[in-house]
Amino acid sequence: MDESEGDTLVSVSTTFYPGANNDALPADLVLRSSDSVLFYVHSHVLLDASENGFNSMLPVPPAKSDNRLGPVLTIKEPSVMCNILLHAIYDMSCAHYSPSLEALIAAVHALKYYGIPPKSRIMPTSPLFTLLLSHAPLHPLELYTLASSYDLYDLAVLTSSHLLSFPLSSITDRMAERMGAVYLKRLFFLHFGRADALKRILLPPPALHSPTPWCDFTEQKKLTRAWALASAYLAWEARPGMHRPRLF
Repeated sequence: MDESEGDTLVSVSTTFYPGANNDALPADLVLRSSDSVLFYVHSHVLLDASENGFNSMLPVPPAKSDNRLGPVLTIKEPSVMCNILLHAIYDMSCAHYSPSLEALIAAVHALKYYGIPPKSRIMPTSPLFTLLLSHAPLHPLELYTLASSYDLYDLAVLTSSHLLSFPLSSITDRMAERMGAVYLKRLFFLHFGRADALKRILLPPPALHSPTPWCDFTEQKKLTRAWALASAYLAWEARPGMHRPRLF
């Protein structure tokens, strides 16, 4: 606020600004984030996406209208989260803003708060799905836990390949609770299944063949014993992470 000249400085979203072509109709609602950034949006888009009237904030009562800006809703999320939330609702990519995984996870939780099922916005064809999956190599457990919390099956499947070398003993009670029994079991069975598969492949010795001058039955028995010792050692020492198949 410049009190000497009576001018007011207002922060406005670079995507959701007055006149932006985000919808065929002009924006009829302003969302004000907790850090006072304005987002010009369409009430019908928010209502179509939400199952609880955008947490019972829509439609806007006349008392909440601003003579200069029109209907204004102040939400509790900061602009970073609000930006991700609105991009998801409008099915637009916000990758160019490079949001952190923490902000993305918080925005997914906000989707639920505003009555928008995360499964309806996080699908293999959606921009938010692609952006979340880009964090899988560095943060697989956090992403798998998020996917488990909202039954985002496809995201969990693609993330699981990055968890083969993850030590299961480091999963906390809180993580296990958020994953739920089904996805926690799948993660454990992923690890156990890979170890069992390796044992099934390694332990059977090579089949015997007809004796030759260079390899008679005596030599083949020696090879079988050596194979048994070596494969037993490898199978015992094997740990997840040697290969990266998918979860299911």
